[in-house]
Amino acid sequence: MNVTEITGFVLALLVMMLGLIGAVLPALPGTPLIFLAALGHKLWLGDRSVSWWIVGLLGLVTVLTLAIDALATAYGARKMGATWRGMVGAALGTMLGLLWLPFGLIIGPFLGATLLEMATGKAWKEAGKAGFGATLGFLAGTVGKVAACLGMIGLWTLMALWQALGSP
Repeated sequence: MNVTEITGFVLALLVMMLGLIGAVLPALPGTPLIFLAALGHKLWLGDRSVSWWIVGLLGLVTVLTLAIDALATAYGARKMGATWRGMVGAALGTMLGLLWLPFGLIIGPFLGATLLEMATGKAWKEAGKAGFGATLGFLAGTVGKVAACLGMIGLWTLMALWQALGSP
């Protein structure tokens, strides 16, 4: 590996680590950052990077992860009786929860969904159930994003090293 390849590898991995952090913090786009790092590495190093198949696979995982993440919170909230207001409340609560890391990310979706459901006239028990569902959905989506990010980083790292060090 020459200096350019090492620099490209380290820079891509640093951006990918930001993506891993973004799997937990909604303010950072997790899988898109990992995909963009892999794409940037490929565009910079060309044939000395991973194949286009790997970049394409990472792009597909990115799209699937974004869709599943959005559906997980909505499904959890809906399954426990939330209306669209509860889902909006969960999203707002998640954003406000960023101010009180790490507990705010768990309490925020719950409080947001619960409060907006109560504002529309639901009893606190029913609203709390919707808030609980939104929180479970958010947590399930987060676990899925972390798993996807770790898989993407692992695959890219393995293939980048395989390419750089020369396959047998």
